[in-house]
Amino acid sequence: MTNPVHIDAPAGVPFIDITREFDAPVSRVFEAHARPELVARWLGFDIEIGEWDFVSGGRWRFDDVDEGRRYAFRGMFHTVRTDEIAIQTFEYEGFQDVVAIETLRFTDLGDGRTRLDIHSVYPTLEARDGMVESGMERGVTQGYEKLDRVLAPQVAEHA
Repeated sequence: MTNPVHIDAPAGVPFIDITREFDAPVSRVFEAHARPELVARWLGFDIEIGEWDFVSGGRWRFDDVDEGRRYAFRGMFHTVRTDEIAIQTFEYEGFQDVVAIETLRFTDLGDGRTRLDIHSVYPTLEARDGMVESGMERGVTQGYEKLDRVLAPQVAEHA
């Protein structure tokens, strides 16, 4: 059984909070967000990473291919502090002028466990609601289940 994903999209405000715990140390969870070859194994359906420079000031871009449809995403990493925080922009290229600002916090829970807290702020309530209605919950849940497999000790040793 995997750890549950908690998604909160409070009424009347343009943000989403996502919380998920992992049975792996902070350094491994952070690394799975930092290394593009690992990101491609858990993020989305069939990921083609064009750019992934996980450093302060770096850029990222990937295409997610699902049932023959291609969805392009891009952004910038504004602040990255190893094993602690990443602040980035997030933009689905299919919706012009809708750029979210996301903060990812990696918290050491002890005993080799990590909590990831994500706070995503959208420019409008409508944009936030569009993200929620897009199937985001399914994608986040499936992605983190795949991340659990990437983080599993036997997989991590060969990553």
